[in-house]
Amino acid sequence: MKVLDFLKDFFVSFKELLPLLIFLLIFQIFVFKKPVENLKDFFGGLIFTTLGLMLFMKGISTLFLPLSKSFGENIIFLDNKILIIFFTSLLAYFSTLIEPGLKVVAAEVEEASIGAINAKVLIQFVAFGVALGMAFGIIKILFSLNIRFFILPILLIISILILFTKKEFIGIAFDAASSTTGPVNIPVNMAIGLGISKMVQSADPLMDGFGIVGLMTLGPVISVLILGLFYL
Repeated sequence: MKVLDFLKDFFVSFKELLPLLIFLLIFQIFVFKKPVENLKDFFGGLIFTTLGLMLFMKGISTLFLPLSKSFGENIIFLDNKILIIFFTSLLAYFSTLIEPGLKVVAAEVEEASIGAINAKVLIQFVAFGVALGMAFGIIKILFSLNIRFFILPILLIISILILFTKKEFIGIAFDAASSTTGPVNIPVNMAIGLGISKMVQSADPLMDGFGIVGLMTLGPVISVLILGLFYL
């Protein structure tokens, strides 16, 4: 039974990878007229990627998702809003540090800037920005505030920072922020937001539990644009 479950999960992961793989192969073989070099690496990479995706998603669903949901439902019993905001933001900071997409973006930025923009520094600023966005999201739930009260001031701050930061950091800020919406941050932090919104009497999970991810992606835009000010 376990072998069948393993094969079923492996096939599901392979099926998810297949459209991307076929797309790239069509361009490589029929458009660019180039062969796939080193078939051993090709098939080895395909197996490793499929296994990696399968195991990663399994780990997220069996470990981090239930733990995050429990965290969200129980952190409210601290009965101290400042501590709740602090600890949930700290968790968002840690979850961002292991976000695979962010590591890729940071490495690309460091390579493109020939080392001028350090990948580790960029990751730290992005993680701090996500924590800031998470803080906004939790404040929104705890005090039942409309998300409009956050979006408009944040967009105003971003617009002002864009005028003063180094222009190279504008694109980096938005790409780095988008990379935080990956397989770690989304399930973990959304589970926390929904968990807290279910436990707060004045909150509506449908109205207040969502929007956290959006605020979390705006936080890094601010923090990376601020990082750009140091490079002037």
